[in-house]
Amino acid sequence: MEHTLEGSREQAILVGMESPEVTPEETASSLEELARLADTAGADVLLQLTQRRGRPDAATFLGRGKAEELASFCRSLGAGLVIFDRELSAAQARNLESVTGVRIIDRTQLILDIFARRARTREGKLQVELAQLNYLLPRLVGRGTELSRLGGGIGTRGPGETKLEVDRRRIRKRIAELNEAIRDVQKHRELLRRSRKEIPVPLAALVGYTNAGKSTILKKLTGAQVLVEDKLFATLDPTTRRVVLPNNEVVLLTDTVGFIRNLPHHLVAAFRATLEEVVEADLLLHVVDASHPDLEGQMEAVERVLESLDSCTKPCITVYNKTDLVPGFKPPAGKKEFSPVAVSALEGHGLEGMLAAIAEVLSCRRIRTTFFIPYRKTGVLSMLHEKGKVYREKHGQDGVSVEAELEIVWAKRIEARLKE
Repeated sequence: MEHTLEGSREQAILVGMESPEVTPEETASSLEELARLADTAGADVLLQLTQRRGRPDAATFLGRGKAEELASFCRSLGAGLVIFDRELSAAQARNLESVTGVRIIDRTQLILDIFARRARTREGKLQVELAQLNYLLPRLVGRGTELSRLGGGIGTRGPGETKLEVDRRRIRKRIAELNEAIRDVQKHRELLRRSRKEIPVPLAALVGYTNAGKSTILKKLTGAQVLVEDKLFATLDPTTRRVVLPNNEVVLLTDTVGFIRNLPHHLVAAFRATLEEVVEADLLLHVVDASHPDLEGQMEAVERVLESLDSCTKPCITVYNKTDLVPGFKPPAGKKEFSPVAVSALEGHGLEGMLAAIAEVLSCRRIRTTFFIPYRKTGVLSMLHEKGKVYREKHGQDGVSVEAELEIVWAKRIEARLKE
């Protein structure tokens, strides 16, 4: 039997809601995803319940009668945890706990719990703790005298589970400290990015729905020691590695946290620093699980997050992964500027074609131009040979005329050196 980090697995009931804005199929798909999230967090799902309502009940989300029915299921099945597929208010969670006698958490709290277990870097841990405290702060009223009385288990793990007294002033002080620490980390990352831009190597970011296979692609291409698991949110902290393209150009390839539908906007904002590699990328590789029955819905969810990051207009190649599970798979005609590619990261099929597609897109960052370099600036000529591809040199009385192809950023630097 699999065990969680905290001990034996918890027994849970999942609750979803159908509304006029959501189809039954979408509700069922979202609940199935919630079940996978629960499994990742270490819970066995005993039952999935769905209620149809025009809008959630303000007091108990479900309404009193349905809440009492839920309590009966908890007693008869021995469930100690109920997970709601929608975000609950503080009052709804308290009232439901009072009726059922078990712990109540929502989708956001479940995702934060998984984030808490997956964070490895200092930055990731800081972001998780900040997000947890911001989530818990309005939910502490009526919980007793100590945050620790929330108990152990799913939804209470990670850096946010500290024995702070319910003293809003102290918690707000900790939130301020975390914000300051994250700003320091961001400044350090900005310095690293600036130094990276001194030697301009293009950055390609692997983005996509959680468990689409981004980490497997990175590991297959680079041998990077990244965690590869058939679990949601196996990757939280970004990993960047150097990759040589078929044209011998070099690109930095970075893995990022997977996206998911119904991810609250404030959670995207909380992890914006982790997603800065997406914001800074020259090219996005949108990795899609070709075997997933709702791949279009997953793609739309990713595009919504990219839009919130102001990154939806970046050059993007759609990479259909896991094609070994779909015999004869052909990528649909791309809606984007660049043609999609089909790969199986597990078996290594199609990866060379993906690298060739990256090289083709990044070639748009290069220009072919002519420089006149005086003989007194032979260092510039050496730089041009080092950073570009020289096609022709014509020597004259005062200098040499050079036709070359190179990165636009290097062309601008050489022009600046020639004007000095």
